[in-house]
Amino acid sequence: MAGGKIQKKRHGGGGGGGGRLQGGIPFEKSKGQHILRNPALVDSIVEKAGLKPTDTVLEIGPGTGNLTKRLLQAGVKAVVAVELDPRMVLELNRRFQGDPLSSRLKIIQGDVLKCDLPYFDICVANIPYQISSPLTFKLLSHRPIFRCAVIMFQREFAMRLVAQPGDSLYCRLSVNVQLLSRVSHLLKVGRNNFRPPPKVDSSVVRIEPRKPLPPVSFKQWDGLVRLCFNRKNKTLGAIFKQKRVLELLEKNYKTMQSLQLTSDTEKGEKLSADDVALLSDMVDDLNLETGYENDDDDEMEMDDADMVAESRASFKEKIMGILQQGDFAEKRASKLSQVDFLYLLSLFNKAGIHFS
Repeated sequence: MAGGKIQKKRHGGGGGGGGRLQGGIPFEKSKGQHILRNPALVDSIVEKAGLKPTDTVLEIGPGTGNLTKRLLQAGVKAVVAVELDPRMVLELNRRFQGDPLSSRLKIIQGDVLKCDLPYFDICVANIPYQISSPLTFKLLSHRPIFRCAVIMFQREFAMRLVAQPGDSLYCRLSVNVQLLSRVSHLLKVGRNNFRPPPKVDSSVVRIEPRKPLPPVSFKQWDGLVRLCFNRKNKTLGAIFKQKRVLELLEKNYKTMQSLQLTSDTEKGEKLSADDVALLSDMVDDLNLETGYENDDDDEMEMDDADMVAESRASFKEKIMGILQQGDFAEKRASKLSQVDFLYLLSLFNKAGIHFS
């Protein structure tokens, strides 16, 4: 099931009963219950998934089972459907009762964000849109790594996933998801393909986890990217001149110096679900803005004590030197690729500057 923004529950049929199941059960829009009703579109999604007879398919939010049935008819080994609404679970059981296809269908009632996902080779789903971000990163943290996911998202979210440096929608979400996977847009889906129609258009996206993952500490990565995208159209030179940014980095630098940690230690870290969970937080909560647009106003005010002033000036010079070394001072986060960010992070780490 797809869904737009969370809305109040409506029990009216609307549009000739378009808001109810065949048995008269009302859809709950707060749960993203918009059923994909176009058979040709369902067939297209299944075709683009590239299913194999040996595949175990994970479906999220099966609703009344339109996509579920087509997946089973494709001849896969098994379909595991995770559904939150007990009414929909009953509807699925009723629909497949006595059907030979049911022997390859397993239904799990529960919240997909809270339950442990079983093994699967591929995920094909038309999800409630309000869980798009946390679900994407939960899938990317799943082990063993699956082959790919073909998922229906709200169109704007999908466009952020595939956005490239310089695109208006390019953001932390784009960078983080593309660090962990290859993302491609498959097809646009109009709102009238659903019952009841949501208020937004949709898109189907293919996500293929990278194998192997980049050898980077995801805590370090998130700290750097979060900082740079705090104002993505501001030059990195201006961002890293800000007083609070310099104070934060200098504190981390001194802590690392005292612990005698090196960037090699950081690079030895392995990906965990907690690491990926960091990347799923799309809220820039470091609050490093001063409220001034003039870059000069963001620079550190030097302490009256000569020793402290000299130390801070030296550290600022160190930071600016790193940016200039990689020719990053005049560049903006909105136009940097994953390779650029990885290179920038390596330059900082080699100089003993850390972001965790």
